[in-house]
Amino acid sequence: MKVVLAQPRGFCAGVERAIEIVEKALEIYGPPVYVRHEIVHNKRVVEDLKAKGARFVEELDEIPDSAITVFSAHGVAQSVEDTATDRSLPVLDATCPLVSRVHKEGQRYSENGFDVVLIGHEGHPEVVGTIGRISGIVHLVQDVEDAKNLKPADPEKLAYVTQTTLSVDDTRDVIKVLKTRFPKIVGPDVKDICYATQNRQAAVKTLSDHVDLILVVGAQNSSNSNRLCELGGEHGKPSYLVEDVMAVDPGWFDDVDSVGVTAGASTPERLVGEVIDRLREIAPVELSIMDGIEENIQFKLPNALRSAAV
Repeated sequence: MKVVLAQPRGFCAGVERAIEIVEKALEIYGPPVYVRHEIVHNKRVVEDLKAKGARFVEELDEIPDSAITVFSAHGVAQSVEDTATDRSLPVLDATCPLVSRVHKEGQRYSENGFDVVLIGHEGHPEVVGTIGRISGIVHLVQDVEDAKNLKPADPEKLAYVTQTTLSVDDTRDVIKVLKTRFPKIVGPDVKDICYATQNRQAAVKTLSDHVDLILVVGAQNSSNSNRLCELGGEHGKPSYLVEDVMAVDPGWFDDVDSVGVTAGASTPERLVGEVIDRLREIAPVELSIMDGIEENIQFKLPNALRSAAV
């Protein structure tokens, strides 16, 4: 069986930063360190950090007074930050800088009198956080149909921002409908969707031209991993989202000569390695890595960690 690894795949700079924030906090301050929600959407990452002393909670009222508190990479609503401030919790904000940029764009539009259209998935932590950062009216648009049915109070004062982990193609279609219906709408180009999201989706499109089947290693609640899996299917290849080796079904590979493997932006590379080892149990593997973009972006740690580490 030929196995082709997508390039790029797996961890992005925002995820690496978020995990490093928790690890550095544990190293500097000692356990326990409290993390609101999963730091990133991957069970293995969460379990590894738990073993080091991180404690994951759903809400701030589960965190003791004065305990080191970390906000996840997905970002939080202003009300959550305000509650932490009122309680004087020492907070380390692991929000991805690209998500923070979306927050600032939405805030700027709202402060200038625009209704904001947020293109994203209802209930996703990033979407909840973004809506909670914008003081004015926010219209959540999930797909083209929502865009067709949108009825803003003032079509002349409308702006849009996007969740960072969406399908680039689907988002482009939604923006096209919005621009057709509301010619004066303003907002970023689709290229402003997270660089890692774009790169991984482009890699899957290329991968689908060279393999019979695609495996996406990632969590079921990972938006970007789900988009990669959907994209493989849209390009005519059976595609499966697998959280770990236990989810790999040998029956998928009957009459399959070549398999493409990629991973969501919150998936550690060792999980990819374990999946490849599982494939080796099914058939002899000829492994190669697809040509692709080499990412070298890094985001700085919060000042509190950098100064404490000196």
